[in-house]
Amino acid sequence: MILSIEYVRQSLELHLFFARIMKEHSFFLQLGFTPRDINFTQRANEFRMEFDELLRDVVLLSDGVVSKEALKSGEVITPFTLDAEKLSEFYTGVDIPTDITRAEAKLEGGHKNKIDRSLVDKVSRINNRAIKLLPELIMFKARILDNMLQCKMFTVNYPLLIDHIMREARLYLDMVRTLQRQGFINIRRDALNQEAFWNRIMAEHSKFIRGLLDPTEEVLFNVANDFGKEFDKLTEEALEAIDYNIPFEKVTKESLKATKAIRDFKAQATEGLLDCNIRSIIIPLLGDHTLREANHYLRLLKIFES
Repeated sequence: MILSIEYVRQSLELHLFFARIMKEHSFFLQLGFTPRDINFTQRANEFRMEFDELLRDVVLLSDGVVSKEALKSGEVITPFTLDAEKLSEFYTGVDIPTDITRAEAKLEGGHKNKIDRSLVDKVSRINNRAIKLLPELIMFKARILDNMLQCKMFTVNYPLLIDHIMREARLYLDMVRTLQRQGFINIRRDALNQEAFWNRIMAEHSKFIRGLLDPTEEVLFNVANDFGKEFDKLTEEALEAIDYNIPFEKVTKESLKATKAIRDFKAQATEGLLDCNIRSIIIPLLGDHTLREANHYLRLLKIFES
């Protein structure tokens, strides 16, 4: 039963973080197509709604089961998430179900020490839903990227962003499959690969922010540019550590320091977007999205460091 508790907890925490990420990926894709590609817009919207429902079902099972650490980390929601959703809905006219966010804000962590077979079965069904849905989303993203690279489609999203969100979807799928196969995920065992992965993600976030700022935002542009360079270097170091060329502890320590800094930058930027104090073409929910990913990575790094 201990294994089942860990299976349930890890599964729900994974979905609380990643299902929201996937629904927002779909939202960002949805906003990026031209009127000619209305069928892609509609399909992205369908994916968004499917992940809305997946996340809603996860939230219903999570109270008292997931850890306090996950809920307090800021990877599930941040103090800005609800306002970012409301403002993004206002800007776009897309109906964003904020009831999910409100429900997540009420979740309490870790007071249930026992679970029954019914809960295990429900979580297993959710995992299988994700395993069915994610390859379809990955193929959709791959098709968009292929069309863009062959100049068959225009979208306001960078090709690198499409590749970026495909990698995140593949990681999510791999982790759910691991849970279904062996009942738990050994986070520490894969620490260096995770650090290489997330350092690259942080570098790309910096470059996306840099590229979406108004040209007059020179200070923020330079800060984002510096973060991009720093995390490129950290990505290389993590890859070198995998090959035993540099100490693992050194990479983790440096990554932790840099991720705390970029987390603070993203929090300030998200707040600035919500307060209309930053000139950019960044949808507010994208700012909050990148902040949650930094918070998630910080929680992982603290686990690796302990």
